[in-house]
Amino acid sequence: MGDILKISEAAALALHAMALLADCDERDHLSTKEMAEKLKASAAHLAKVLQRLEKAGLVASIRGPKGGFALGKGAGEIRLLDIYEAIEGRVSPTRCLFGEAVCGRNGCILGDTIKSASEAIVSRMSETRLSDVSERNATRTSNVGPSAGSNGPGAVCAPSGGGALR
Repeated sequence: MGDILKISEAAALALHAMALLADCDERDHLSTKEMAEKLKASAAHLAKVLQRLEKAGLVASIRGPKGGFALGKGAGEIRLLDIYEAIEGRVSPTRCLFGEAVCGRNGCILGDTIKSASEAIVSRMSETRLSDVSERNATRTSNVGPSAGSNGPGAVCAPSGGGALR
């Protein structure tokens, strides 16, 4: 069965990688390899996505053999729309499946459905902060993983003490 709504793999990776970082304690970080394994994604593709997020100031890289990435600002300061736009560029709700009407019809065959759905998604992403989706804020009964303290189930966060933040 086909999907009705799709976003690029790069945007999906960015949103999910940022959620992983938000789940870490503020003093911790994750390597590209750790995030790629958790997201079942190509480490090379994720590295390119993380570079774009770093350029936008959403993540900070930590140099060194035990380096990785951490949030560039507080999770409460980052909207999902900021993450999406760092990858895809500025968005605006659309009215047409083609972006621009090419069929020559007076109105869309789907009426205002495309416009309404697009506006709803942009609104939701604009109103939702990374802190709103962080599992770190959720109540949990068990913690599993190498950093079982405050980092949630299956966390792979590592203390940032070893590398230089850039």
